[in-house]
Amino acid sequence: MAKAEKTITINAPVEKVFGYIDEASNLPEIWPSLVEVTDVQRLSNGGHSDRFVYKMAGIRLKGTGEDDIEYIPNQRIVTKTKGGAESTQTWLFQPEAGGTKVTFKVEYTVPIPVLGKLTEALIVKMNDREGDLILANLKARMEA
Repeated sequence: MAKAEKTITINAPVEKVFGYIDEASNLPEIWPSLVEVTDVQRLSNGGHSDRFVYKMAGIRLKGTGEDDIEYIPNQRIVTKTKGGAESTQTWLFQPEAGGTKVTFKVEYTVPIPVLGKLTEALIVKMNDREGDLILANLKARMEA
């Protein structure tokens, strides 16, 4: 299982940053490989479930996501994805110096039968770089 963790400080209140990430339909705006998010439904815990299309190494993978592991408004969202790209994604939001410290953690399995063992290391490296880009895009949106 591959893992990545990225952190950034954003000059915007926690409520604004959390609110943006909490709207799953916003994620393709900041996440280059996330092609689309559809069928977003609110869950009883306040989180959401959805369907997504994700592009990994040029291959479109479809799956579902659900904030059923943990959902604490303005603090934490933990999402489990299933389907073509299986993962656990954790977003942490902490007040810091008048802004928000955002930490994004992901643990995922590269779909080896689809992409092949030889491409696994390359994909992990690409996904690591994309984590930096996701947070940089989030920062740009929130500070605009």
